Amino acid sequence: MIEAIIFDFGDVFLDLNNEAIDTEFKKLGLTAWHDDLDKLNKLYEIGKIDELEFLQGFQKYLPNAELTEIRTAWNSILGSFPLYRLEFLQMIATKYRLFLLSNTDHTHIEKFEHHVGQTFARDFYSCFEKVYFSYEIGLRKPDENTFKYVINNHNLNPKKTLFVDDNKKNTDVAAELGLLVWTLQPGVDDVTELFDKKIIE
Repeated sequence: MIEAIIFDFGDVFLDLNNEAIDTEFKKLGLTAWHDDLDKLNKLYEIGKIDELEFLQGFQKYLPNAELTEIRTAWNSILGSFPLYRLEFLQMIATKYRLFLLSNTDHTHIEKFEHHVGQTFARDFYSCFEKVYFSYEIGLRKPDENTFKYVINNHNLNPKKTLFVDDNKKNTDVAAELGLLVWTLQPGVDDVTELFDKKIIE
């Protein structure tokens, strides 16, 4: 019997547009994503650097780009958040303990909240007992301590907790810790099919 559900955010509720971000950065002169940018991104996602340091880190590889252009390109990955997903979440919030656990950064969350508006964002966040963003807690998936942090903070029983994420690395670690998992495939699955696919009876 499932008592709690931990949801990822991007490509679970909020659609992500990876093609757009690739296109926008190519326009600024970035030929390929590389290890230095990956490290920079991960530091920003766990709050070890602030937005200015992050953007300036990018600018080293894009000397002709303004910081505002880099910020716009970075945010171009954020797509739509269909209302029906919020309505689904509101429906199940009365039946389960819900949590949000997302690898994300201040820039993306600020843009998301601005784009959907304060009311929509508030309605979304209020569905959860607690919202966990990696940049606020200093931990990111798939580090097992990220999951333990949520489990221990709320005294969750892993065997009665479902974790929903689109990244198999994340769901594999969660499964090793005893959580039930659903690796959602963007473009194939929709989070609202949680019951249709018999993920939860």
